[in-house]
Amino acid sequence: MAEVPQLVPLLPLEDDDPGQATANEDQNGEANSHINRRSVESTNATRETHRFDKEFTDNVINATGPKASPRVRKVMASLIRHVHDFARENELTVEEWMAGVEMINQAGRMSDDRRNEGQLLCDVIGLESLVDEITYTLASSATHCPTSSAILGPFWRADAPRREMGASIVHNIPDGDHTWMHGTVTDYLTSEPIEGAELDVWHTAPNGLYEQQDEDQIDFNLRGRFKTGKDGKYNLYCLRPTSYPIPYDGPAGKLLQLLDRHPMRPAHIHFIVSAPNYKPIITQIFDRRDPHISNDTVFAVKQSLIVDFLPLKGNPNADFELPYDFKLATFEEAAKTSLVVTTEKSASFGAGLVRG
Repeated sequence: MAEVPQLVPLLPLEDDDPGQATANEDQNGEANSHINRRSVESTNATRETHRFDKEFTDNVINATGPKASPRVRKVMASLIRHVHDFARENELTVEEWMAGVEMINQAGRMSDDRRNEGQLLCDVIGLESLVDEITYTLASSATHCPTSSAILGPFWRADAPRREMGASIVHNIPDGDHTWMHGTVTDYLTSEPIEGAELDVWHTAPNGLYEQQDEDQIDFNLRGRFKTGKDGKYNLYCLRPTSYPIPYDGPAGKLLQLLDRHPMRPAHIHFIVSAPNYKPIITQIFDRRDPHISNDTVFAVKQSLIVDFLPLKGNPNADFELPYDFKLATFEEAAKTSLVVTTEKSASFGAGLVRG
């Protein structure tokens, strides 16, 4: 395999302050604000005053054929324009472009049904969290909301084993902080319990590794799917999760190092909660005690998803208790209140893409 080219740091723009790179942490906020303002101004100026072929981008966009759907036409035209403006604004060199292409290629080579490195790349630049916010943000006038969503992450696996209600997803880990988690899945408007809701749950071991990263764990350890009965209630045994670094062995880790950023994710448990006629929720719940709760490297934490693990006595199977209810919206209600309309068909299509 060819050696991966190193990303070449972009040279400062002519109006950059050479001393800014050595600014201390107290100056970072002001510096970043300055950079953001300059970026917007520079992008607008680039479109109007750059010295390159001023018709090139329009020619590429106008090459789109008549059979392209309106949505594809709109999204791709915007993408092409922004990418071209980015290249012109920074006067991107061939070497820098090739380093970026190789980073994407390497992410593809590393990805399989157990790890999605391309998704991890999107996570560390905040793209998945931003798309999640755009897709699932509810109208600000809503007084009651479904459970907040959060990113899927790169380590979800399809077809986790179905487990009996009240079972444990923990195997061969005697020393972890065993936790009894329980709650109810309800309709967020009526508060009625939802029968037949499926909870797909997964999290890392105390060593910070998901089972597909750790040959010492059995297949599908710390994963399971549970289905509610008529009362909408669920209960299961899991571990109080631990914080962990995202993998540093791929392009996402290399990018974090180039950006001088830490790789840590706060302790969390993943869920996909779905039910017939309801909009599925992909989410995570976060342990309030975690030191990285306010500095997640993938920017996924939301206040409503932060929870407290409570000491539990009298249960030989667990040391902690975590009560947590999930609230779902019907597709009809989601279409009324969400900024982006979601239908059963589109949800099924999205699930099909995720599940392959």
